[in-house]
Amino acid sequence: MIFAIFIPLLFACFVPILSKYKDKIHTGIFVLLIPFIIFLFFIPFIGSEFKPVYTSFNWIPSLDISLDFYLDGLSLLFVLLISGIGALVTLYSIFYLHKSERLGAFYVYLLMFMSAMLGVVLSDNVFVLYGFWELTSISSFLLIGYWHHREGSRYGALKSMLITVFGGLSLLGGLILLTVITGTTSIQEMIAQTDVILNSPYFSLIMAFIFLGAFTKSAQFPFHIWLPDAMEAPTPVSAYLHSATMVKAGIFLIARFSPIFNTSEWFFLIVSGIGILTLCWGSYMAVRQTDLKGILAFSTISQLGMIMAMLGFGTKAAIFAAAFHILNHATFKGSLFMIAGIVDHETGTRDIRKLGGLMTLMPISATLAFFGAFSMAGVPLPFLNGFYSKEMFFDVSLGLNEPTLLAADLLRQAIPYLAVLGSIFTFVYSMYLVFGTFTGEKHLDQLPVKPHEAPIGMLISPAILILGVIVIGLFPNLVNESFIAHTAEAISGKEVHKHIVFWHGFIPPLYMSLIVVIFGAGLYIYRKKWTDIYLFIPGQLSFNKVYDRFVEGLETYSAKITNSYMNDSLRRYVILIIGSIILFTFITMISTNGFAFHTNDLADFSITEVIVALVMAIAAVFTIFTRNKVAAILILGVVGYGLSLLFILYRAPDLALTQLVVETITLALFLLCFYHLPELQPRDESIGFKTTNGIISIGFGLLMTLVAVSSHSSKWFQPISNYFVENSKELGGGYNIVNVILVDFRGIDTLFEIVVLGIAALAIYGLVKLRYNKEAE
Repeated sequence: MIFAIFIPLLFACFVPILSKYKDKIHTGIFVLLIPFIIFLFFIPFIGSEFKPVYTSFNWIPSLDISLDFYLDGLSLLFVLLISGIGALVTLYSIFYLHKSERLGAFYVYLLMFMSAMLGVVLSDNVFVLYGFWELTSISSFLLIGYWHHREGSRYGALKSMLITVFGGLSLLGGLILLTVITGTTSIQEMIAQTDVILNSPYFSLIMAFIFLGAFTKSAQFPFHIWLPDAMEAPTPVSAYLHSATMVKAGIFLIARFSPIFNTSEWFFLIVSGIGILTLCWGSYMAVRQTDLKGILAFSTISQLGMIMAMLGFGTKAAIFAAAFHILNHATFKGSLFMIAGIVDHETGTRDIRKLGGLMTLMPISATLAFFGAFSMAGVPLPFLNGFYSKEMFFDVSLGLNEPTLLAADLLRQAIPYLAVLGSIFTFVYSMYLVFGTFTGEKHLDQLPVKPHEAPIGMLISPAILILGVIVIGLFPNLVNESFIAHTAEAISGKEVHKHIVFWHGFIPPLYMSLIVVIFGAGLYIYRKKWTDIYLFIPGQLSFNKVYDRFVEGLETYSAKITNSYMNDSLRRYVILIIGSIILFTFITMISTNGFAFHTNDLADFSITEVIVALVMAIAAVFTIFTRNKVAAILILGVVGYGLSLLFILYRAPDLALTQLVVETITLALFLLCFYHLPELQPRDESIGFKTTNGIISIGFGLLMTLVAVSSHSSKWFQPISNYFVENSKELGGGYNIVNVILVDFRGIDTLFEIVVLGIAALAIYGLVKLRYNKEAE
């Protein structure tokens, strides 16, 4: 499994090299092999006899962090979606993105995102999961902002980054609390300690933190505002991130941790409440949109809300329906995004007001769009997979357990009505999307490009997804016991058996579906007569305005705060830095009882050491009063050479030699460069100036003295010097312990220190060379 997770990242290292040959062969052709291989690797796991697979690799044992990966029915579903649709999106992008685009950057970002998503769904260690979780935010930021020359792309990328990273930090807080409570970083071991977590005083806080992470990533109300703006990304990105993978990461998180939380009625109240609200709001707002991808963005929000609501129901039937709809949604929504991209590619616009009548000009695209839209609408036809999971949604909404919380009971009673309401608007926007684009009057004069059917290569990917819609619709039990049942079992922790059939007789879910079709058709036909309601609901209210004002205020006040101390005054910078060190270090030492003073185990000293120390102190004080640059440099050198004498007196010749060399070089450099140093400015003789300097100087000196004394007097741990004394000769082959430490025990550190010095030397040489060339010109 670890191979499957990291192979996209490894291959991404070679993409910039392969992209150099994009004029001869499209870079996507090379990249296509990666998700296809991963898909083929995991396909054999599908079957009625599937058993979870666990692998582990040590990473940071001291922190109990290892690369633990767990493949069960839930992660298998997501892995196949990530790799399968990833392969189709890559194939689609080969024909969608021109060779003149920055293909190297695009495919590096895409592969980075693919690895991140695979890591999220396969990780069993919570901190590894969090690392991959944040990598999805970073890589999606890069993908959404791929066309960075567009203001909308930059805005959408930053918006998605801020909201999802905020949720990611909340998730981290919840995962840390879970680790502290259970004493493990394994998700499966945490699930085994559900009783411990439920009885913890931090349970509510953990649930809030993890739900925030899930809701922000899956665009649940009111965090849904980032998803429509993310449509500025290229269509392959929208089809991949925002229909099948990234937005479903929050769904995955809720599903993975639901065995811990679903016994609490607050789980139902929060998850189902937010989910059903997101369903209704997203479907309602989708009808208002005029951009094809805008309609699909809000439709994605509504569909994710429906899945979230079913997970919140917590029953086996609801969990099975949620798992089934995750698969169905990926098929029809991925194809519809690709069709929207085809329309944009072949007509030059996504504005549905300028489109219409394209069925005769783009018959294949229109046919695929009709299948996808009707499946999304849940039209009761036996060859559309969307109807099955939509009817299951209605069925499970009627069979909820009666909770004890009054609010939860009220929600239980309202959910069937809200489910029908949200589904009615789902029907409306589905019909609006497909009929508004492909039927009606043509507006060819308003189209930037004369429309024509897309090339066959661009149609292959949506056609395969629509084929999945039809095959699952005609033979739903092909993916039942061998696939979806394992997913539901992984979520609920119980065996799930359900036979999927099209006709159940005249039962309430059928009546609910008929109500959706009848009322939805009526609202679509008379859409222009009632859409003025959007002037009142939401009217001028918008969470986007809240976000914009928050970000604008944050930038304004941040600039004011920064400008208050970033005033080009070196003295102020030093005061702030050293003052902060003094304040927080003193507070920490006082609160932790860190002060210690013991006179035992001190080295003997003679009058010689005292004299040297006094000379150093006098020289240090005199640097304050001298006004001559050369004198100041020489007096400061006295302090450095005095320290070298102390090293000699305490029998540390190697340290003394090092100090002498460094001090000599520093002194020589200062003397060579003093001509170019700025003139010493007249001193500020005010009392406040002197008082501040005195407080900072004395405070920092006192702090360093106390830290030095306390570090010598505190014996909290066994000194590491014992290890070096005992092993210097045996392991390092030398009697000079300091040399052995530098060369053997810390050899890698020393090597990188030399590398850093070499890099600095090259940088200085480059600057000197640059200045020399400019002067020569």
